[in-house]
Amino acid sequence: MSRSHRTSHHEPDTAVELNPLFSRPGESTIFPRFTLPDGESLPATAYQVVHDEAMLDGNSRLNLATFVGTWMETEASTLYAETFDKNMIDKDEYPQTALIETRCWRMLADLWNSPDPGKSIGTSTIGSSEACMLGGLALKRRWQHARREAGKPTDNPNLVLSSAVQVCWEKFCNYWEVEPRFVPVSAEHPVLDGHDLDKYVDENTIGVVAILGVTYTGRYEPVELISEALDEIQARRGLDVPIHVDGASGAMVAPFLQPETVWDFRLPRVASINTSGHKYGLVYPGLGWVVWRDAEALPEDLIFHVSYLGGDMPTFALNFSRPGAQVLLQYYLFLRLGFAGYRSVQATSRDVALYLSSEIGDMDAFTLWSDGSDIPVFAWQLTEGYTDNWNLKHLSERLRMNGWLVPAYPLPDGLGEVTVQRIVVRNGFTRDLASSFLADLTKAVEYLDSLTSPMPADKQPEGFHH
Repeated sequence: MSRSHRTSHHEPDTAVELNPLFSRPGESTIFPRFTLPDGESLPATAYQVVHDEAMLDGNSRLNLATFVGTWMETEASTLYAETFDKNMIDKDEYPQTALIETRCWRMLADLWNSPDPGKSIGTSTIGSSEACMLGGLALKRRWQHARREAGKPTDNPNLVLSSAVQVCWEKFCNYWEVEPRFVPVSAEHPVLDGHDLDKYVDENTIGVVAILGVTYTGRYEPVELISEALDEIQARRGLDVPIHVDGASGAMVAPFLQPETVWDFRLPRVASINTSGHKYGLVYPGLGWVVWRDAEALPEDLIFHVSYLGGDMPTFALNFSRPGAQVLLQYYLFLRLGFAGYRSVQATSRDVALYLSSEIGDMDAFTLWSDGSDIPVFAWQLTEGYTDNWNLKHLSERLRMNGWLVPAYPLPDGLGEVTVQRIVVRNGFTRDLASSFLADLTKAVEYLDSLTSPMPADKQPEGFHH
């Protein structure tokens, strides 16, 4: 079948049609949806087609589901446009960008109280998922080295983590053949807090993951208590188990809002920390960071020295080519805000979260699981016995009608029978927007409460993923 014949008949679901106002004489106004067009189109035409399709997405500023940054200043957008052609991996071609990358993770090592930031080592990544996997790989390789030196086998490694971890840790264990040992959450222990840790740790444990800002509820896991439990295990059983702190969100909040909380390199057992530059680092996606306490925490045999474009390039990453612009945006924000600025921005987000959670907690329909006093994230459930006519997924659908994206989902294993809704307050979500949201939430609840019979009980699709 020739291309001309294949593209001459377009059914509604296989073609994209252009408004005649935006077409030019002799230019096609219908484009195939799943095959390359036969010919070219003008830049303005291609732009209009893509622009109109993208309009169908939700409004990112009203997306209360995502942790990822959706707003930056005009100057940052200008810098982004000037530098989005830089490839972070071409360190020999873009040496200043590489130098700025080093400055950024050195700043983070200092922020996270490294004993000697000059001896720490770090890297930027596409996001926290890659950063977590690099942290996990370093834990596994350190364990393997220690086992070989002791003449012991290196099969059957395991990693201890909460059942509330982000899915990237499940991927890590799957991809790198590490047994995950999930400590289930419960009403008594809603986060991993060191309770019963002795039941999960053995000589094959490569490390324990502590979450600074659980995705489901926004609560911190008490890293200091986890470290103390591991200290006790080492004293009694001789097992020296390191900690990796998954600070995807909290590592860019706690230093500014809870400086008294000990969770970072002040604890000798903490070997590595990751964070998302594109979450409370306030940069557009995608950017992550991971920092190790010192070179000993990152085995040398995990670092590749590649001859690339005329230079020697040490690299430790799962990705190769990736954007360099976000690294420059992070440096821009470090210079733009400094410590005081970050503290002010994060405090404003926390204030909005506390305002929202207080108002929602006062509504008869809801019972809070968290209030946003750790990271500016909080969750609530439908008050037990409140109604049989609707649930939180119905409420999520009603809110979406007003443009608000608010997820409803079950808690992790151990509390899986509980469904919650969660709000993530990010920079740019103002108190005025919060008041508008509360008004729409109140109207949605009033509508659902007015129902005289239950909403349909058909299985509702999961609209959000962690």
